[in-house]
Amino acid sequence: MKKITDLPKLAVRAADSHKGDFGKVLIVAGSTGMSGAAAIAAKSALRSGAGLVNLAISKSILPIVAAVEPSYTTAALAEDRSGKICAKALRDILNLAAQSDAAAFGPGIGKSNALQSIILALIAQKNLRLVIDADGLNNLAKDPTWPDRKNASLTLTPHPGEFKRLWSGLIREQMPDDRTARATALAKKTGCTVVLKGAATVVAESNRVYVNTTGNAGMATAGAGDVLTGVITALAGQGLSDFDAAVLGVYLHGLAGDIAAEKFGQTSLIETDIIAALPEAFKKL
Repeated sequence: MKKITDLPKLAVRAADSHKGDFGKVLIVAGSTGMSGAAAIAAKSALRSGAGLVNLAISKSILPIVAAVEPSYTTAALAEDRSGKICAKALRDILNLAAQSDAAAFGPGIGKSNALQSIILALIAQKNLRLVIDADGLNNLAKDPTWPDRKNASLTLTPHPGEFKRLWSGLIREQMPDDRTARATALAKKTGCTVVLKGAATVVAESNRVYVNTTGNAGMATAGAGDVLTGVITALAGQGLSDFDAAVLGVYLHGLAGDIAAEKFGQTSLIETDIIAALPEAFKKL
């Protein structure tokens, strides 16, 4: 297992660049009562350099989400009676994903049988780069055969609770105490890039691992994980490999959190402070 310490780098932007050069990103997110998670992920993707961000959300929350930020586009998806994305939205989601350089699925979507069927259909798509977070992971964990269905290139970004659900569905052995060993084992089992969030976030592939050095306890706040989803997806859309996008993403996300904590303190830190600090984090890098 090779431990990575050097950070990946984005290419310098050419003077004659246009927005199409920096990735078209799709984020499938949100449900009634969870519109903020969708907006957070999309706005952080914009702040992380994505040329185009399309936010696909349940139709009833579209006016709310569209009003948060004018710089991303929105797509209304069919929803069930509870305001969650429903099975009728699958065709639209697959069409949008096919037009994107990278996609994310999960922030604020909730859990249902329909959402489970949607995530299983997405991971079966070839030539798709997909970041799965939050309830995207919880829906995925319901089916222990999901790695056998996988054709897409996947990055999983679980917090410890989500990680435990993924592990228990796939691996009969007891989880190691060491976080690096945990993430590496799941990466090997699934063939995915695994981002085990928390203090000293671990990014693992089957043969290499990175342990992050940025971030602080103030980032233990609602929405911080949605920010990370947007950052990693945007970096993937700009051409970085899954592993490199995850490594650079967790570093920049933590650095932005450190910058925000210097200004506001850890106790008062909220996710919008992290997004606001992303430009300075990129400049420092």
